[in-house]
Amino acid sequence: MVKITDVFASSKAKKAGLQAGDILLSINGNEINDVLDYRFYLAERSVTLIFRRGDEDLSVTIKKGEYDDIGLDFETPLMDEKQTCKNKCIFCFIDQNPEGMRAPIYFKDDDSRLSFIHGNYVTLTNMSDKDVDRIIKMRMSPINISVHTTNPELRVKMMKNKHSGDVLRYLRRFADAGLKMCGQIVLCKGINDGEELLRTMHDLASYYPSMSSVAIVPAGLTKYRDKLFPLTDFSSEEAAAVIDMVDDFAAKVKASYGIRMFYCADELYLKAGREIPDEEYYEDYSQLENGVGMIRSLCDEARRAIDMSDAPDGVRRVSIATGHAAYPTISAIADELKAKYSNLQINIYKITNKFFGESITVSGLLTGIDLYEQLKDKELSDELLIPSNMLRAEEDDFLCGMTRLELSERLGVPVIKAGHDGYELVDAILGVKY
Repeated sequence: MVKITDVFASSKAKKAGLQAGDILLSINGNEINDVLDYRFYLAERSVTLIFRRGDEDLSVTIKKGEYDDIGLDFETPLMDEKQTCKNKCIFCFIDQNPEGMRAPIYFKDDDSRLSFIHGNYVTLTNMSDKDVDRIIKMRMSPINISVHTTNPELRVKMMKNKHSGDVLRYLRRFADAGLKMCGQIVLCKGINDGEELLRTMHDLASYYPSMSSVAIVPAGLTKYRDKLFPLTDFSSEEAAAVIDMVDDFAAKVKASYGIRMFYCADELYLKAGREIPDEEYYEDYSQLENGVGMIRSLCDEARRAIDMSDAPDGVRRVSIATGHAAYPTISAIADELKAKYSNLQINIYKITNKFFGESITVSGLLTGIDLYEQLKDKELSDELLIPSNMLRAEEDDFLCGMTRLELSERLGVPVIKAGHDGYELVDAILGVKY
């Protein structure tokens, strides 16, 4: 049962007499506990809702288009509380955050429903057989799974959850049901790499075609690891060895199934000092959210955008702040633009992550504090462009809590979000307004 908080004006629910404060019990005889139940059972042309008002249970039937909404709103998007993570993973990034940040930073979610709604990765340890039955019944797909290892004993060790090995059996159930899965392996040096990584890739390949892609991502290690499991970063040679192992295995998978399936994150290529593969290598870019092919995608999109672009009006002067990982790519894009347009002036600033530690090189984990401290004495031109991923999703603040407006006021220059892809970056540099 879920509480209705609002009924939209002129909606079918409003016309049927539903009110804010009513408790929705069921749709067409099916109990409603969260957003997945609600959306699944609402997808009918005729829906009978049982709801509670005070001490009385009432019923209404609504005729509608098969996938039409009826105009109800609830306390949270999930219509339920988020499920918190039950694991104590040895590589957990949240455990490596400093004290004093905003409360949501420390919340660990592991909610399968967010896998379908927002694409979050889940470990399966919050699932029961009943949950798996529901996922299969509703044909919910894809499901994004943080696997890390298919060795049950090692998974228990890595996640410090006695059930984390047993729930691996759900992978076979999803595969047998024909549901699409995407996998993630957070790679810890000396723990789940080497022969263990080879075993995991072999096991996951057996789930083809349900298992469609797997990202291999090195564990992010901040400077706040006191009293945590001892982990060390991959050296250049070790990162290269991981790439070679993954590429060798992925080539065999491609020969058998026609897809690579296994991809290393860009970070491993940067650590190894190797060129990022070409666009064809990444096939459909299925693991962009895990940092797989992000640099290649940005490069290729920007080059296409530059080819289609027009010169800015008058003299255009901008500065761009980015992390160490993306700095060479952003610099190359800026050089191409400056070569094409003589009235364009661009300063590129490489920001070191002092907040989390210098080993963290991605732009998305840079903070307003580091930006201010390292840019306050720099020539920032007319605008400062920053990647949108530096800011909290759908918000306008950095991980440290500083807002974009506050940073702009401190630096004395407009701070502009440069978008999420190469097209938006080029438009932002050229001052194209939407």
